[in-house]
Amino acid sequence: MVTMQIPHFPEANHPLVKSLFHHSDQELLSLFQQYPDHGKYFTVIFCRYSPIVYTLIRHSARSPVQADYLFALTWRHIYYELGGLNLNSPEVGQDGLSLQNWLINMTAFCINEIQLPPTEAIHYSLQGSSPPLWCYVEQALDQIPPLLRLMLVMAQTFHWSETRIAAYLQAEGEQISPSEVSDLLQEGYRMLEDKLPADIRVIYLEENLPS
Repeated sequence: MVTMQIPHFPEANHPLVKSLFHHSDQELLSLFQQYPDHGKYFTVIFCRYSPIVYTLIRHSARSPVQADYLFALTWRHIYYELGGLNLNSPEVGQDGLSLQNWLINMTAFCINEIQLPPTEAIHYSLQGSSPPLWCYVEQALDQIPPLLRLMLVMAQTFHWSETRIAAYLQAEGEQISPSEVSDLLQEGYRMLEDKLPADIRVIYLEENLPS
């Protein structure tokens, strides 16, 4: 029998994350909803429940690559649903619902509803981008100009060279040289980083805490 390896996420050992471990689920949920420009509360929820979510997903996915991708997609779905979650609303039952049970329900929903691409078509790496970072990078990407966003995706997701990006954009009617692509990518990275919550930069990009 093969033992399933649950991924280790280094952010669980970050002082900023560990300092919040004493909070209850309800407290973390409330803080997440009250302070949407902070990423640490979602990160703590992720660290607390990622083993349960991963175990459920790994048993249902056909390959480790698909499992990792579905795991990330599930946490992205959870991230967007958490903002409006009320565990004590009448809709979730007379006695309310625990966050753990809600997360299990969300995971089951994603397992049943998300159509995964073939393994060879998946470009996501769990080691390269932990789900909380992925959620906040995606949110930041939505806030930068479309052309810069497209170039960043081509460079980071598909690993296209500056020459290939320039050729693609020229075919789409953009008069842009490879050297201009290089300059615009640097501008895009700076803008993207600036749009990330400060605590996410501290946890994942090893920046110092703002004084």
